[in-house]
Amino acid sequence: MLRSYFDTEDNERRPFELPGAKPHYNPDRPGQVNHIFLDLVLDIPNKSVRGTCTITLIPVREGINQLTLDAVDLQIDSVLVDNVSQPFDYDRQQLTVRLLNPTENKPIQIAIAYRVENPRRGLYFISPDEHYPNKPVQVWTQGEDEDSRFWFPCFDYPGQLATSEIRVRVPKQFLAISNGGLVSVEEVGEDKIYHWSQKQVHPTYLMTLVVGDFAEIEDKWHGIPVTYYVEKGREADGLRSMGKTPRAIEFFSQKFGYPYPYPKYAQVCVDDFIFGGMENTSTTLLTDRCLLDERAALDNRNTESLVVHELAHQWFGDLVVIKHWSHAWIKEGMATYSEVLWTESEYGKDDAAYYLLGEARNYIDEDSSRYRRPIVTHVYRDAIELYDRHLYEKGACVYHMIRTILGDELFEKAIHTFVRDNAHKTVETVDLLRAIEKATGYNLMFLFDQYVFRGGHPDYKVAYAWDGDSNLAKLTVTQTQAKENKNASKSELFDLKIPIGFGYINNPVQLKTFTLRIHEKEQSFYFPLEKKPDFVSFDAGNNFLKTVTLEYPIPELKAQLKCDPDPISRIHAAAALAKKGGLEVIEALCDTLTQDPVWGVRVEAAKQLAKIKLDQAGTALMKGLQDENARVRRAVVEALGEIKTPECYEALKNVLEKGDASYYVEASAARSLGGIISGTLKEKEGEVIDLLKKVLEERSGWNQVVTSGAIGGLSNLKTSSAAVDIILDYTKLGIPQPLRLASIRALGTISVGQTPDKVEAILERLEAISKESFFLTQVAVTSALGQMETPKAIGILQSLAEQTSDGRVRRLAEEAVEKVQKNLGSDKAIKELREELEKIKQENQELKSRVAELEAKAK
Repeated sequence: MLRSYFDTEDNERRPFELPGAKPHYNPDRPGQVNHIFLDLVLDIPNKSVRGTCTITLIPVREGINQLTLDAVDLQIDSVLVDNVSQPFDYDRQQLTVRLLNPTENKPIQIAIAYRVENPRRGLYFISPDEHYPNKPVQVWTQGEDEDSRFWFPCFDYPGQLATSEIRVRVPKQFLAISNGGLVSVEEVGEDKIYHWSQKQVHPTYLMTLVVGDFAEIEDKWHGIPVTYYVEKGREADGLRSMGKTPRAIEFFSQKFGYPYPYPKYAQVCVDDFIFGGMENTSTTLLTDRCLLDERAALDNRNTESLVVHELAHQWFGDLVVIKHWSHAWIKEGMATYSEVLWTESEYGKDDAAYYLLGEARNYIDEDSSRYRRPIVTHVYRDAIELYDRHLYEKGACVYHMIRTILGDELFEKAIHTFVRDNAHKTVETVDLLRAIEKATGYNLMFLFDQYVFRGGHPDYKVAYAWDGDSNLAKLTVTQTQAKENKNASKSELFDLKIPIGFGYINNPVQLKTFTLRIHEKEQSFYFPLEKKPDFVSFDAGNNFLKTVTLEYPIPELKAQLKCDPDPISRIHAAAALAKKGGLEVIEALCDTLTQDPVWGVRVEAAKQLAKIKLDQAGTALMKGLQDENARVRRAVVEALGEIKTPECYEALKNVLEKGDASYYVEASAARSLGGIISGTLKEKEGEVIDLLKKVLEERSGWNQVVTSGAIGGLSNLKTSSAAVDIILDYTKLGIPQPLRLASIRALGTISVGQTPDKVEAILERLEAISKESFFLTQVAVTSALGQMETPKAIGILQSLAEQTSDGRVRRLAEEAVEKVQKNLGSDKAIKELREELEKIKQENQELKSRVAELEAKAK
């Protein structure tokens, strides 16, 4: 029953629920946790902590005779309740306190003395070692989803909100940062005791502690301290990367209708962080990989988006807290959509529209290639599994559709109502629906039923025809995802009101818009118009989450590509034109590449040119190499690698040799050079290897972006044993972490096409690396093994899945096993067939290019 409900029948996707998945609920509540006080001593050299966790609990009723707390792999020394020792049982997962006196109608204080050494999760000790002697000494925590229990005993679920304090003793050369305000700093011998107090309630997963020798950059917003902590020597990078924070606090205080609610806002950049960022209450942790140098800042908005995302959580997630993990989309969807809102404010509506398209594509990729699930589901193995593209990106798209239906003014009113009504409280999805209805009168249950409580989205095919005799436009819309002969609940049909615009190229362009209810598998609509439209815009404004295939004539698509005021509609037109191919289409896409005012549309024009396998497409692409926007140049460089002509090869080589202002353009040139080597260009392999080796030796810059691109290029040389040897060298400990991770992943890519002895060498290296405990390393190994075509990879993956303590790695490893099983059909004969097919494709491209040129001359 669960599979048919949560995963659509008769599709080829893997189910979201893996073996062992089950419904999850919050535990019974013995009372309300009022306050948590951690009094700790850190022993950094021995990677341990000891101290007392004191929990003030207001019992929900009289007569409770035992309390069960979450506590994983701790050493429990004693439990006192109101200063009286209590008996307890502990199975290294949960601590059960057997109360000598059952609860009464008054608060109790539970004081637990405990120790923990080298915790597996929750509390992380970072320090130099023989391989990385320059690594800083740091200690930091990561509580989400349920990892606080690994470093202090607690009721570890988001439904319990309490105030908190952390008093911690550390060596005096270090700073200690935590939630809330700093109460005091006391010097005791060679140590300091920091005392922090969080006076607003929050859940245990948002409690944090960070210790390190940080540089402190001070800023303010309306008198509230805004502080950036970075490794000493990186102050300029810190200010460059986080300097917009005060403006962003003002923006979200207005946007959410609630002033920033905490006494400070700190952002701490830490080493080896396992996420991009974590929104601990008033104290966000960020990976130090987000710190931008001057050159990286040219075309990297990822850091700005990360800063904005985590800041938005201070309202959605910290001020308004989810009651259960199944509703995490409320916070993650809004934090992701906040990136769109900020982009719109900072860079304009066109940039925001393209950003939102990227979010939708990320979700659609997961939905089509991995699994489909409802956004809200309480059936899983580990709560962390829910933190996927359905939760973040699809959630963001849902918020955008809410905004579209309500309009900007009512959307803000609804969000303000939701935040104000639920500040310092826990919420479920129904609370958002209630706030919308309270503020606006709108009942959006129809939207939530289709996009939140079930999986999927509409896939539209849109055909257009014009009857000149009757001045009649015909539009046929098919929902291709819909199932035949299914009842309403299983048909997968969507019932939405979609705006259709008929465009006329005047000055300015005019759209005659109709709103259609599209609710059947196939519907035809007829529109009497005064004259033939120049183009047709389906879902004018592109506000609904969907895929769309346009079946329009070339003239209408060219007009739309050039004149539709909406950049996403122009992008859809570019995709439809590329499927038709030919020199006429190349010319239209070339014009867009060089003339469209929106950089995102120019990027998409480059991508579509790459899909037209004609030599002339490469010539057109080269015109984009001088684009002022580095993101366009990057797209052009990646597209040139798909055309595979000698001219494209020389252009890519020139970019890499001469360099570019952007790290990312150089990295893409390196990858593309490796990918272009096939067919008649095979003779260039040695030259490419030498060039990529030179890049590896000489361009070790910011986050190893360019050198990682060189590794990516080498990994595309699928039959080169020399390339394998180089990549293997860069998987050794001591190699800078970003480059090493890229090299580990690359071993999987290059393994396809290698000789048995090289495959064996790759497997031996990956098996050894799989025993390392660092999360990002395990993810990289899983990615590499999942690309391989040998049954031996399955055993390593299964071992990793069994041994890892991380639910995400376990799931990725199990999914990778399935990928390998599918890959095993690729035997030597099929590999040879692939090579032959690639050769035929290239010869066919050359022939078609000559024919197209002759046809053009004949006209």
